[in-house]
Amino acid sequence: MAGRLGKIAVVGAGSWATALAKLLLNNNDRINWYVRRPERIEEFIRRGRNPVYLSDVTFDTARIDFFSDINEAVEGADTLVVAIPSPYFKDEAGKIEVNLSGKNIVSAVKGLVPDENLIVTQWFATHFGCSDSNLLVIGGPCHAEEVALDHLSYLTIGCHDLEKSLEFGHAIAGHKLRTIHSEDVAGIEYGAVLKNVYAIAAGIIDGMKGGDNFKAMLVCNAIREMRRFVNAIAPMERDICRSAYLGDLLVTAYSLFSRNHNFGSMIGKGHSVKAAKMEMEMVAEGYYGTRCMHEINDSTVNVDMPILDCVYNILYRGLTPREAFGRIESTFS
Repeated sequence: MAGRLGKIAVVGAGSWATALAKLLLNNNDRINWYVRRPERIEEFIRRGRNPVYLSDVTFDTARIDFFSDINEAVEGADTLVVAIPSPYFKDEAGKIEVNLSGKNIVSAVKGLVPDENLIVTQWFATHFGCSDSNLLVIGGPCHAEEVALDHLSYLTIGCHDLEKSLEFGHAIAGHKLRTIHSEDVAGIEYGAVLKNVYAIAAGIIDGMKGGDNFKAMLVCNAIREMRRFVNAIAPMERDICRSAYLGDLLVTAYSLFSRNHNFGSMIGKGHSVKAAKMEMEMVAEGYYGTRCMHEINDSTVNVDMPILDCVYNILYRGLTPREAFGRIESTFS
């Protein structure tokens, strides 16, 4: 695709990366695609579809340049669409030796960078000197599965450069995809982490058979909790009821596609955290996000976050769901 985005590379091979690659190929002649395992690439080319994720979605692989070397994939690209699950992000992105300071980075990572507790755009700015105008983020509400099923979907694209945000919107446009544009890059990223935490809480309530009434109160209080946090850590004028915040929270807290909700549901039914993690076929990023956000709030932000604390106490301190929720249910309003 001509323009400021240039050649696009997808970095990652999971569900979200696969859905985004499908969208990009609707509007771009060719893309680079980094898939870590060479045997997966061979099977992908042979079958014309991702052998592991969203395997019902077909691709014209003749229009894809596959790479199992991340540096080869990104070196020839001007724009990187990074869709690596957050627990593995640092291991994979840390292999990059190419100068990225002049490239566009589009983060589709729904979590924080492990150990460093940074949102992904901050990590690229810190480690590669990327400027704000070259850093974009994709927000919800949107599940990869529904994009793949060609359901009407909405994405929020955050960037300090509105024209670049609009151009990326054109790059992924489709007759069933709408894009919304925002300058609130940090707010979208932090909101995407928190909604996963709250989706785990909603799943726990469902697993305990706590009822729709209680879950509705949880979600109402969760969006206010999210507003307190993002307004403190990234102050700006924002409407927390917009789709990138409340919409993304709702779809993640209620959808059967939500890994975080399903992870929480297993814990609510009595599974141990370890057993629930082992049973999940895909990563529930809220598990890792809970610890990171708890550490950030304790060390830096210091706002009232009883739901975050509740989930942290269940996942990392061994409290039972009934004990942990019993401590906070009187705080709901």
